[in-house]
Amino acid sequence: MEVTFINPGVDYTIQSIMRFQAEGEAEFWSEPLYHFYPQLDRTFAASLPVAERRDYIERTMRVAYAELKNTIDEKVISYSHHWNACKAQITAALSEAFGIDCTGLFNDLRCNLSLNPIEPRFLKEHCYDTFYLNSAKGAIGGGIHEIIHFIWFYVWNQLFGDNYDEYERPSLKWILSEMVVESVMRDERLSSINPYFPRENGGCVYPYFFDMMVDGKPILDTLDAMYRSQNIEDFMRSSYAYCQEHEAVIREHILKSEAAWTSGTRSGSFSSFPISISV
Repeated sequence: MEVTFINPGVDYTIQSIMRFQAEGEAEFWSEPLYHFYPQLDRTFAASLPVAERRDYIERTMRVAYAELKNTIDEKVISYSHHWNACKAQITAALSEAFGIDCTGLFNDLRCNLSLNPIEPRFLKEHCYDTFYLNSAKGAIGGGIHEIIHFIWFYVWNQLFGDNYDEYERPSLKWILSEMVVESVMRDERLSSINPYFPRENGGCVYPYFFDMMVDGKPILDTLDAMYRSQNIEDFMRSSYAYCQEHEAVIREHILKSEAAWTSGTRSGSFSSFPISISV
C-alpha cells in the first residue's frame, strides 16, 4: 500500500466544503465548519438565500486558504514522513485482518489535505481527505480508518459482487463499514499508532455508535464478538445479516443522536465534531 499526501489547492478545498453545506444537510455535518472557522458568521449565513450563502462561505474560505497554504504544504511533508515510518506495520496488520496480502494493493491512494473538518473518502477514485489541523500522528490514525474502508469494500465486493454505489452514506452497508473499524483497529499494531484510540481519546468510529443498544447489548460489542470468532468473509455475512434484522433500530438511534448532537452544540454542551465521513 502507498499513500501520497498532497495539497490539492483552493478549488478542491471549496468543493469539498460545499458537499456538506447543501440546503437541507443535517447540522451534524454542516455545523463543524462554523466551529473551526469563527470568521464565518453562522447566523448571518443562515439569513442568506442559498446561492448567496454559498458565495459567502466560498469568499471567506478562499481568504482562509490563502493564509494557511504554507501550513498545509508543510504538513504534506510531515504527514508523508510519518506514513513512511508506519507503513510496514499497517500493511502487515491489515493483511492479517482481511486475509489477503495488502502489499500490492492500493499503491495509488491519495490523501488530500483540506480545510474541510469533515473528511470524505472516495472509493472509486482511491482517495480521501484529511483535515489540515490533524497532527502527523492524527493524520495517520484517521488514515488507517479510511484505508480499512478501502480494503473492507475491496474484499466485500469480491464476496458479494454488488455495486460500489451501494457503499455510500446513508446505506446500511456504509453504516456497517463505519461500525466495524473499531474491531479492526484493536490490533496493537494499529491502535498503538492511532492517537484517537481508544474511545477515551475520541474514538475511531462515530460517537453515536458507542451507546447504540440492540438486543439489550451495545452493538459494537456484538459485532466485535462476531469479528473475533469468524473469518472475515463469514463476519461480513453475519454482521450484515444482523444489521439488516435490526436496521430500523439502528437508523432510529442515528437520527436521534444527530439531533441531540445538534442541540448540544447549540447549547455549548458538546465539544466533539464528526470529522471523518465516507462519501
